[in-house]
Amino acid sequence: MKIVKQLFKFYVNASIHVALAVFCFVKITVFAFNLPQNVNLNFFIFFGTITGYNFVKFSGLVKLYHRSLTERLRGIQFFSLICFLALLYFGYLLKIETLLLTIPFTILTVLYAVPFLSGFQRSLRSVGYLKIVLVALVWSGFTVLIPVFDAKQTIEFSVFLYAIQRFLLVVVLILPFDIRDVKFDAISLQTIPKKIGVASTKRFGIILLIISLVFEYLIFEDENYNFSFLLLFFLTIVLLMRAKICQPKYYSSFWVEALPIVWYVILSIINIF
Repeated sequence: MKIVKQLFKFYVNASIHVALAVFCFVKITVFAFNLPQNVNLNFFIFFGTITGYNFVKFSGLVKLYHRSLTERLRGIQFFSLICFLALLYFGYLLKIETLLLTIPFTILTVLYAVPFLSGFQRSLRSVGYLKIVLVALVWSGFTVLIPVFDAKQTIEFSVFLYAIQRFLLVVVLILPFDIRDVKFDAISLQTIPKKIGVASTKRFGIILLIISLVFEYLIFEDENYNFSFLLLFFLTIVLLMRAKICQPKYYSSFWVEALPIVWYVILSIINIF
């Protein structure tokens, strides 16, 4: 049992879980627009997510405690290096046009972690409202715009609406994290829950979900896809409404981040039958 717990902790802390969520978002986009499968792009985004998230999460810790890194952090650091090499390999197999489109989103990820504001003391991560916008924008770019562009399909109005819908969904998925972090964030970091309160944050999330649901029926006529989104809609509301400041350790980092995975599984099962 101890080994299982350690593997689970590594799975979550090493960003494998969030990378799988991003991977599933990509697969859902492929299904939604009937895109050709590009395994190289899928794995490029998967390993890129692990590399990017671990860079953001642990770059500061490595800088401060590089002489006394715990065995766990060293393991994640080594794992991240392997994922970075895999990222380079699959990136080499992609079209140059696709790689060029990833550059602005990659730059945003770097600026999110690397201090360059206020005399190189603050990064974009420390800017309250901008933080959630940047994360949602990067997710939307990598899971919608890049797969569609790579498939050489025109970025039509429906794709634009879909990218906005994905943006709104990711914002909602981040809200339980922000609610959890109210007790940890600095006073100067004005996140949505700290500014408007937890109850109002939940109402705000529900409004975004309703807008996403409207977009769903504007974009698609596929009943199976619509039904899978409807299930996601209600599951997300349940998890959002149950989010609180003192929440179980893995409530947000596992259960909330599992929603894209659950959505993909639901969509796959529906289309089998």
